[in-house]
Amino acid sequence: MTRILVVEDNADLAFGLRATLEFEGYEVAVAENGQDGLRAALESEPDLMLLDLMLPELGGYEVLRRLRREGRRTPVLILTARGEEHDVLMGFDGGADDYVTKPFSTLELLARIRALLRRAGGGTEGSEVHRFGRVTVDPRSRTVFRDGQEVALTPKEFDLLLALVQRKGAVASRSDLLGEVWGYSNTDVPTRTIDIHVAELRKKLEDDPSNPKHLLTVRKVGYRLQA
Repeated sequence: MTRILVVEDNADLAFGLRATLEFEGYEVAVAENGQDGLRAALESEPDLMLLDLMLPELGGYEVLRRLRREGRRTPVLILTARGEEHDVLMGFDGGADDYVTKPFSTLELLARIRALLRRAGGGTEGSEVHRFGRVTVDPRSRTVFRDGQEVALTPKEFDLLLALVQRKGAVASRSDLLGEVWGYSNTDVPTRTIDIHVAELRKKLEDDPSNPKHLLTVRKVGYRLQA
């Protein structure tokens, strides 16, 4: 059974989320503060985490930072009342895979959860192994290797890389990538979200991130991958 960890200090909201998710067939655990949420995520390794930002004891951004610092790739969907551009960018830059603001549509939230779990589980991207430079991308296992060493990518970073790789050198606009990878229209999330994730991929995959040879910017349009 798919396991979802809800880290939310509002007892009524946590109860409602748990009831809804369990009705959908998920196994649900709830943590009421950041410390307990981080501990549960590290110990039980859930398939997905719903994470509030304004938490007692340890804030949501810090929970996310420590989770990623431990190398955990658990998909994280931030669920918060903080919807300013700065907050959204901090969430994605910190390793979040999706960001939903309160109040939210239950149907939309469930759709986002299914999409994240589907991407994290793999099996829908095709089986062809892709190579560029010293990098190998395997969609089946959702793994990336550079010089034979596995590179730790967040689920969203992997989805973005795969979207570029599968275009075989064609240009991907920022709005196309927002729709394909994040499920947003180009008005929902600032396009800087794409730039931040590409910058992280360059740090992990390019010899010289400041002078990339593979993950190339197409000025005023988007990005393409040069094999």
